[in-house]
Amino acid sequence: MAEERQEVYERIPWETLEKRGPERQWLLIVVAGAVVAGALAYSFMQSRPASPAAPAMSAPPTTGPGAVTAPVAAAPAAAVTTASSPMLTAEADLYAVDPQLLANRAAAHAEWFAVEYFSADGAEESRRTLQAMMPAGVPLPEAGEGVQVFVDWVGAQEVTESGPLSYTVEVVVRSLAAKGDEDFVRQPARVAEVEVVFGEDGEPRVLRPPTVAAPVAHAGSAVTLTSLPEMVRAEVEESHGPVVGGEQLADGGWRVVAMVTGADGVSRPTTVTVP
Repeated sequence: MAEERQEVYERIPWETLEKRGPERQWLLIVVAGAVVAGALAYSFMQSRPASPAAPAMSAPPTTGPGAVTAPVAAAPAAAVTTASSPMLTAEADLYAVDPQLLANRAAAHAEWFAVEYFSADGAEESRRTLQAMMPAGVPLPEAGEGVQVFVDWVGAQEVTESGPLSYTVEVVVRSLAAKGDEDFVRQPARVAEVEVVFGEDGEPRVLRPPTVAAPVAHAGSAVTLTSLPEMVRAEVEESHGPVVGGEQLADGGWRVVAMVTGADGVSRPTTVTVP
């Protein structure tokens, strides 16, 4: 391979360089643009205002020999929150509950209270339960020597809203009582009017001792019983007992009243439907 030829000039060939004028002008334009852009960026950064720094809290100077005062960094301010009262929240939740649901809860609580109030079994657990349910400051019932009372059944017959979150519940109570070795005797029915109020915690409470009165036994509705076809009568008497009478239904069947003897040996008028 032939050795590359090197040319040596006694002077700079300006005329050769001048032929590349357009490329030199383009290079100058690019360099000038870069310089201008850099200058503008530097000017913009210098013109931006600096963010003010938060002043640092310093501890108060400590007097005394050899005391050194050290700056204390400022603690971030805690967000201020307003806590709602749990009692008010519970009460507001109660107002949002279906009123019928509150009435049912009041009735159930009144029935429970009536059972504990009329019972007298001598058990310590019963006394503690009644003490917890009785309004504060009210004494417990006192039973005579050897007296025992057991509640046979209770039932709320009427619930009336007496105020905000307050209900008056009429509870019918039937009980059995005995003294000493005597047999238990069924006691006349009584009506206890129990005032129930829902507290700020949402729980029902008895407001005061109940008022107690004798219930009013309302007369039953009139019913017209007619004689039955012989075949229907024979069928009912054979399967249930003596027939009192009956009512014919719209579909041709019969609603029959018969004296049915229960497991306790007592015959009671009972309705029997015959299709």
